[in-house]
Amino acid sequence: MQNHKPCNDDLKNTLCRTIENVRQESSDFDLNSGVVLPKGRVLKPAAVLIAITEAGEMILTKRAAHLKHHAGQIAFAGGRMDETDRDLTHTALREAQEEIGLDPSVVNVLGSLPTHETVTSYSITPIVAMVPSGLKFTPEPGEVEEAFTVPLSHVLSPMNYRIEGRVWQGQKRYYYSAPYGPYYIWGATARILRGMAEAAQ
Repeated sequence: MQNHKPCNDDLKNTLCRTIENVRQESSDFDLNSGVVLPKGRVLKPAAVLIAITEAGEMILTKRAAHLKHHAGQIAFAGGRMDETDRDLTHTALREAQEEIGLDPSVVNVLGSLPTHETVTSYSITPIVAMVPSGLKFTPEPGEVEEAFTVPLSHVLSPMNYRIEGRVWQGQKRYYYSAPYGPYYIWGATARILRGMAEAAQ
């Protein structure tokens, strides 16, 4: 079971302050106000784990190239809530264990961020947590090609984000991106992180 320890050092204080300061929900449509959503749209609950190591590194994954949806994209470990999950924190921890072999017992959950709505009709709750440094990950080959880390300082710096666009379903759609080395962080992942970056200032 995850621990709930108080924020008692600079990194934890930064994360806790950021969690408290992110007050607005976000969505894939934030930069595309003209999008008309289908009537009767039902959002499916999901959760992702924003795990930060004690050394100040954020854990991300690169999705497997053969997946039908979001192949090769950079994402947090996470997924859809199962009926057997106790809550969305349980969802995030279960998915992280399944996808990258992260032991839930070493995870110190700090809190959650407002939900993020995706174009694929999910309502994602980001769960922010700290984990020990030096962990070894075991990517689940059916879902994850690679688990890697990015400096927290990179994703919490608003200057590292830019707005880009591409044509999707016949329309130009805009989104945030925050590339880091060979990793192209964009879409929902970048939008959630952009909210954290704004709140951390």
